[in-house]
Amino acid sequence: MTENEMLKISIEEFSRIQDYLIEDGGEGKAYNTMLKRYLDLKTMLQAFGINLTDIDRLKK
Repeated sequence: MTENEMLKISIEEFSRIQDYLIEDGGEGKAYNTMLKRYLDLKTMLQAFGINLTDIDRLKK
């Protein structure tokens, strides 16, 4: 897998996990697990130099 493919998949997953977190509203059993994955993805994307200003809807 190329770096570009990995970044594409990670950005898609970052978007998807945000949708789940927003939909859940913090009340589901899996919220904390999803939040941890969100923070992991956010850190990884920032380390790759991706500007999250426009795509980070949670801002956590």
